[in-house]
Amino acid sequence: MTPSQDMQGSEPLLSVRGVCVTFGGIVALNGVSFDLRRGHILGLIGPNGAGKTTLFNCLSRLYQPSQGDILLEGKSILKQPPHRIPDIGIGRTFQNVALFHNLSVLDNIRVGAHSRTTSDAMSDMLKLPWARREERALDKRARDIADYLDLLEVAERPVAGLPFGTQKRVELGRALAAEPKILLLDEPAGGLNHEEVHALGDLIRKIRDQRGITVLLVEHHMGLVMSIADHVVALNFGKKLAEGPPAAVQSDPDVIKAYLGSKDA
Repeated sequence: MTPSQDMQGSEPLLSVRGVCVTFGGIVALNGVSFDLRRGHILGLIGPNGAGKTTLFNCLSRLYQPSQGDILLEGKSILKQPPHRIPDIGIGRTFQNVALFHNLSVLDNIRVGAHSRTTSDAMSDMLKLPWARREERALDKRARDIADYLDLLEVAERPVAGLPFGTQKRVELGRALAAEPKILLLDEPAGGLNHEEVHALGDLIRKIRDQRGITVLLVEHHMGLVMSIADHVVALNFGKKLAEGPPAAVQSDPDVIKAYLGSKDA
């Protein structure tokens, strides 16, 4: 039984309920609702300007909805400040890679792990025994993730100058280091070649299956979405256009018209 089949009857891990976002007179999201079940990969699709990144920014607490709510395990996240989002179990990558380019691969991954540490600047400065133990555990976690993502060969190298696909894996490693319950992937296939996209799909499934992490994926690469998603939500002009299994959404006439194009195109 696959994770998606096993989780069908469970309560949703994430619930987006009637979320609205406006910027001045522009409606970016208009009453968007959907559930993400534990152990699923959900693909969020739509043309540019559909509201996908706006929704991600609400989940990351970078934007505040004007209406609606977002629940993680039944509790609203809307009163959480952005810096607390990794602590409650939401990790994220960005459409434009956001790394510390002068730091090594391992140091970038360590940054993600710091949300799970309890030491403070004074304890680190005094090199207290418990702080040193925590730092060793953090180093091991970063190295284990680098190994998991096939990054050990470049682990000590600065991120600057590494191939774009490698940088994407480093950013993914930083998100994984925080041990998220939900991983938000914003256009992870952008800038990758065909072989890299195929490998990415395998990696996302492996992360879900082996590490038990639920995935919300914003992606324009329809081949990737349709091959790995358990469920797909399509947006257009800030509204939910369609929702359901990948094949049903892909064949929905409104989705074809708005985004996918006709089969003759």
